[in-house]
Amino acid sequence: MSTPLKPLKTWSHLTKRRRRPSEYEIVSTNLLWHTRDAEQPWDVAQTGPMADWYRRYRNGSPVTHPDWDSFRDPDELVYRTYNILQDGQETYVEGLLDQHNAEQHDKGLSAEWVATLAQLYAPSRYLLHALQMGSAYLMHIAPTSTIANCAAFQAADELRWVSHVAYRTAELALSHPSAGFGERERELWEELPAWQGLRELLERALTTFDWAEAFVVLNLVAKPAADEAVFRQLGLAARRHGDQLYALLAEAALRDSERSRRWSAALVATMSEVDANVGQLASWVSSWQPCAVQALRAYCAEVPENPEAFENAVGAVEGFHRQLGLGG
Repeated sequence: MSTPLKPLKTWSHLTKRRRRPSEYEIVSTNLLWHTRDAEQPWDVAQTGPMADWYRRYRNGSPVTHPDWDSFRDPDELVYRTYNILQDGQETYVEGLLDQHNAEQHDKGLSAEWVATLAQLYAPSRYLLHALQMGSAYLMHIAPTSTIANCAAFQAADELRWVSHVAYRTAELALSHPSAGFGERERELWEELPAWQGLRELLERALTTFDWAEAFVVLNLVAKPAADEAVFRQLGLAARRHGDQLYALLAEAALRDSERSRRWSAALVATMSEVDANVGQLASWVSSWQPCAVQALRAYCAEVPENPEAFENAVGAVEGFHRQLGLGG
């Protein structure tokens, strides 16, 4: 008589830790059913374009790891805790907007600074939307659910700031109806020299399909460069022009940027557990960074009252790469 099989315990894939798994581990790990078979990622249409795409750009990536499910978000965010965190952040931002609106803050801005906001701030919703799209692609193509979740929260972060830029554009249009707010943002994004480097960088990033290279160009190069330029350096200029509202909004946006860099550093550390990956990651950073430098040069040259904007922005991005062990 055969011995009856003992049923698996709940969360059996987490039993190696010999403790009750955390909420993060329960709802975030080992969730992607389409990673079970590298040759047949989907249960239907194995010869279709979707299966071919995942075989080529996810399973066939030159960056490999024996256990992608070992990656963990250092903040251990789940949908519930992400919403709690960002609800508090949104309450803070809404408070800033309400307070400065009550004080008629926008009417006190100089004409010079209003023109700067029209050219270097209002069109940034196109930049942020591109970052959102890149994050959404990474979410879909990631080899494990813990990476996909981080990318999903990052996409939500970008959407949050797209919405705030749109809101501020409408507010500024009310106070300065002749400045062109809400009228020329797409034209400026497509034609103003200050934006063309960032536009090229993001458009090229959105046509990078290998999941690991898409992560590198987005999270290690393009997003850090964009955040340093539009939020940090323009935020410093805002303070010098008496625009405390934008300076405070930019600081709030950089909190999301810091979280992005934390999980990006954790993923690079996981990737670097395979020696062969380190050279590939460094090669990608090296090949994409010149485009980011040119983008920062064009944008930062137009940021007023901040002559060190370009050097500081490039220094911050390159410092991030050195921190990751991927820069000289």
